[in-house]
Amino acid sequence: MGSIVINASPVELCSTDDIQNVIRAVYRQVLGNPHIMESERFVKAESQLTDRSISVREFVRAIGKSEFYRDRYFTSCAPYRFVELNFMHFLGRPPQSQAEISEHIIRCVTEGYDAEIDSYIDSDEYQTAFGENVVPFNRSNTEAGQSQVTFNRMYALNRGDSQISSAVKSSQLVFEVATNSSNKISPASANLGGSGEANKKKFKIVVQGSKFDTRRRVSTSTYLVAGDNMTAQIQRINRTSGKIVSITEVV
Repeated sequence: MGSIVINASPVELCSTDDIQNVIRAVYRQVLGNPHIMESERFVKAESQLTDRSISVREFVRAIGKSEFYRDRYFTSCAPYRFVELNFMHFLGRPPQSQAEISEHIIRCVTEGYDAEIDSYIDSDEYQTAFGENVVPFNRSNTEAGQSQVTFNRMYALNRGDSQISSAVKSSQLVFEVATNSSNKISPASANLGGSGEANKKKFKIVVQGSKFDTRRRVSTSTYLVAGDNMTAQIQRINRTSGKIVSITEVV
């Protein structure tokens, strides 16, 4: 096995001399290390960053809300994978719990794509880790107190400079996060299926809702839903008094 490269040195915008390094670092981190053709560059956002009318943080937001990012990671990936990559791209770490993943999937469905992206960039965690002018970077082995579990999960998501995030469409951590367990470091297994592959995934949605019978008991219902039907199912649940407790990918 080759060397493990999880994090890079932080890149900060301090002067105009840093602009091109910052742009390259944002493209690499936030877009998942893709090859970007000249025609695909975000010319308007780059110009705003260059004249300092926006901060690095707002440049990251513009990239996250772009059609480029949406097409690669929202449209083409399984929902679990989309959330995993959002954590890695915007916060520089893997998701820590099932509750975190469920919260973000539900937000994306109920509040929309832009709200999901904003939730990372507007978080206290983002502000503390990166502030306004540091490019997000992978933090899993740079901060005191990080566990081996966190490192292993980050390695499952990020195999170093040669990996392209969009090459893997399915979740890499669904079992480990759901069971709060560690994953072994092993060679990557890439599922190269497109959106059709993502839509074949099954998800279990657990819902609590009130039954207005004589005992007024709270019932729990479980739905098994295909990936391409999940949005519609969650919308139906939201039109009732049901509360979504968790969403887990079935493996």
